[in-house]
Amino acid sequence: MVETTGTTSNKKARKKRLNSDGKWGLIMVTPYLVHFIVFVLGSLLASLYFSFSNYDILNPPKWTGLDNYTKLFNEPVFWKALKNTLYFTILFVPLQTILSLILAVALNQRLKGLKIFRLLHFLPVISSWTVIMYVADAIFNPRFGFANSLLVKLGLDPQKWLQDEHLVIPLLVLIAVWKGIGYIMVIFLAGLQNVPSEVYEAAEIDGAGTFRKFRNITVPLISGTTFLVLILSTISTFQAFEQIYVMTGGAMDASSAGGPNKASLVLMIYLYQEGFSFLRMGYASAIAWVLFIILFILTVIQMTLQKKWVHYE
Repeated sequence: MVETTGTTSNKKARKKRLNSDGKWGLIMVTPYLVHFIVFVLGSLLASLYFSFSNYDILNPPKWTGLDNYTKLFNEPVFWKALKNTLYFTILFVPLQTILSLILAVALNQRLKGLKIFRLLHFLPVISSWTVIMYVADAIFNPRFGFANSLLVKLGLDPQKWLQDEHLVIPLLVLIAVWKGIGYIMVIFLAGLQNVPSEVYEAAEIDGAGTFRKFRNITVPLISGTTFLVLILSTISTFQAFEQIYVMTGGAMDASSAGGPNKASLVLMIYLYQEGFSFLRMGYASAIAWVLFIILFILTVIQMTLQKKWVHYE
């Protein structure tokens, strides 16, 4: 009887302690919940409503149904921005992924001074786009940039670089890769360091060379990391804003961002101009939701493909 009473008391005490911990836990997460409900969920629902409305920030929104979406899909500028975004993504994602992986493999060796090289490759990541803009301008300025000086010395014609409709996106991709390669390199380094060294040792005993080990061991065993990198890179390119805004003159004049002649106008720049330059917030909200749907579809496709090529231990 005493033992039963003691067990019941322990259960009550444990239940009371759990209830107390639950209350304190709820109190601790309340600020985040309030932030999420008001600024995240609330903003999403508000933008969804605005996308079906005529809203210019200054006046109350007026419900217009699918007018914004109808106008959007019949607007040539939207299709131009979508085409530029896809072009940017197709160039950026494979290039950054491949170069980051090669760099990570090179810096994953046990050699002296590698920490310094890792730091140097990561410095552009923590640099602001304003700093990157000045560096890029020193290289690609049509009048006194290093690139044109080099072309003239080689007997070639100078280029307009970022002011050339055909060169602007490839150059923006190169600059974005240079800035972000260190971040992706760190992700790949984490994946490489999780590959057991015994697997490489066994392959060496079997006579496998460097390339064979990379193809048959490294690539399959870090396929999960590669998949993560592809998703992050794809999302980041569709949300590309700051680098294009700064590099194409948006800091001086928002309407000029995406130039020349809208050759670098991507969806996020188009959304920003419509919403904050022209105060067509309802139309801009429609762009945002179309962008969300595109990213959702691409993510679902990637998740489906994951089952076919991601290696699971």
